[in-house]
Amino acid sequence: MSDSPPQSAPPTVYFDGDCPVCSREIAVYQRLPGAESVCWVNAAACDDGAFGPGLTRDAALVRLHVRRADGSLVGGAAAFIAIWAALPRTARLARWLNHRPVVALLDAAYNAFLVVRRTWRRAS
Repeated sequence: MSDSPPQSAPPTVYFDGDCPVCSREIAVYQRLPGAESVCWVNAAACDDGAFGPGLTRDAALVRLHVRRADGSLVGGAAAFIAIWAALPRTARLARWLNHRPVVALLDAAYNAFLVVRRTWRRAS
C-alpha cells in the first residue's frame, strides 16, 4: 500500500488540426517547456474513442476544448486558460486572466474569432 496520492491524468487538449490558424497556435504551445506533460489530440484525425465523456468530434472541431487533469471539460476561453495554466511559461498569465469577468470578455472575443475561422478551416 502506498501513501502517495493517486496520479491524475494529464490535461488533454482537443483542437482542430484542419484549421491552419488553430494548428499553428497549438504548434507554438507544443514547443514550450512543459508541453510534453499535456496530451494533444487533433480532433480532425483521431479515433472516436479519444474524446471521452461529454465531448464529440463535431463539438471538438467547432471549439477548442481541454479535459483538465481532474476530468472536467472546458471549452473556449476557459480552455485556453487551462492550456496556459499547464505550461510553466504561461502559468502566471493563466492566473491573472482566470477571473469570471475576464474569462467572459475573452470568450466573447473567441466567439467572434470562431465566426471568421469558419472560412479558414480546410475541407476534410
